[in-house]
This record gives sequence, C-alpha cells and structure tokens, in this order.
Amino acid sequence: MKPIAAIAAAALLIAPALNAAPPKKPVVTQGGGGNWNGMVQLTPAGTHVVGNPAAKVKLVEYVSYTCPHCAHFEEESASGLQLFFVNSGQGSVEIRNFLRDPADLAVALLTNCVAPRRFFVIHSAFMRQQKQWLGRAQGLSQAQIKRWYEGPQPARMRAIASDLGLYPIAQSSGVDRTAADRCLANEAMMKRLTDLTLAADKTGIDSTPTFAINGTVLIGTHDWSTLEPQLKVRM
Repeated sequence: MKPIAAIAAAALLIAPALNAAPPKKPVVTQGGGGNWNGMVQLTPAGTHVVGNPAAKVKLVEYVSYTCPHCAHFEEESASGLQLFFVNSGQGSVEIRNFLRDPADLAVALLTNCVAPRRFFVIHSAFMRQQKQWLGRAQGLSQAQIKRWYEGPQPARMRAIASDLGLYPIAQSSGVDRTAADRCLANEAMMKRLTDLTLAADKTGIDSTPTFAINGTVLIGTHDWSTLEPQLKVRM
C-alpha cells in the first residue's frame, strides 16, 4: 500500500519544537523459560526487535497500521515467524513504522507507548482488529474528520482514537485511558515515528509491507508465501 505523503509533511511541522533523543543503548527484555519470543529489544532508533540478538537472519518489516496487506500478513505469518523463525534462535524480527495517514500515527503512538516486552502484544492486537476499528471511519461525519486535521496535534490524535474506538483496544493491552492520552500527546514519539518514515523513504521504501533481510530490501516480496522461502533458505 502506498503511503500518504501528507502525514510526513504534517508531522514535520511540529518537528522543530521537538528535542528528545532516542535511547543511546538498546534496552533488552528477556522473557521466561529461554523463549526467544520473549526477548524484545528496543533499538537506539526506537524500533522493536523480537528474538535472539545474535540471530543469523535478521528480518525487518516496514509496516503501516492502516495497510490491509500488513494486517493480512500479521495473521498469515504469525505462527511461522514465532514457532519456526524466531523461536529457533536463528531469526529475529524488527518492526519499523512507516506512517501513511493520521490514523496510522495515532495507532503507532499507542503501540509504541508500552514497555518493550509488551510491544508485540499490542502491535498484534491492533493489526488483528484492523478491519473493525478502521471500518468505523466509513461512518464518520465530515465534522469528525475535520477534527483530525485541525487544532493542536494531541487533540487531533485523541479525536481519532475516540472516533475509531482505539481506546478499548489499548486498554485490553494494558494501556488505560489516562496513559493512552499521554501517549497520544507524546510529541517526541511523533517526531521519532516521522523520522523513521522519512529515513525509509530516502532508501526507496514506498509501500507496506516491505521486508529486508540482513540489510537487503526484498523487491517484489509483500506477503508470507513469498517471504517464507527466502527466510528458510538463509537459515
């Protein structure tokens, strides 16, 4: 799915006022029982990686929360990535947000709000329920949509979260309404997510999902059926 370039431009309007830096060192959270699916690393760029930090095969997914193909990939790849790829210790998966529109930004702020060990839980929750919350946009009035683009940025994000029913999904993943509103007003995170999108765009990434293995972007690979064989051959 092609991104909506306006989101990057809009987010850039707030960028000059932002000065928070990403963490300088990776933050690693180890799950119990030696399960590689329980090891999550927050990288210096602010992205999340699950799996063995020394994995032989490192997969990067450029993802958008409003991209139907990304939601489909989440569903069809989950068992293969978790049981075969990550849990073997030979593979790791990194999620890099690629913003397409204001709703995508709102969800990304919520998923990046939790502790590293909880990221992939809330990420999956929003992806698997995408059809429900994104479908609500079809019934919105022009006045509601107008609130998404006018006024202070935190207010826009709260309007989106309310209109699309994002709060209950966040709540189910441990982010209550008060915490969610703080996340939606996190301008430093907005800048970080925008920077990730702009950095990807500069490398030629222009659609989601897009994948890279060990630093090499895979051309023409956008689903599990074409990605899985390429992972297996490298393991």
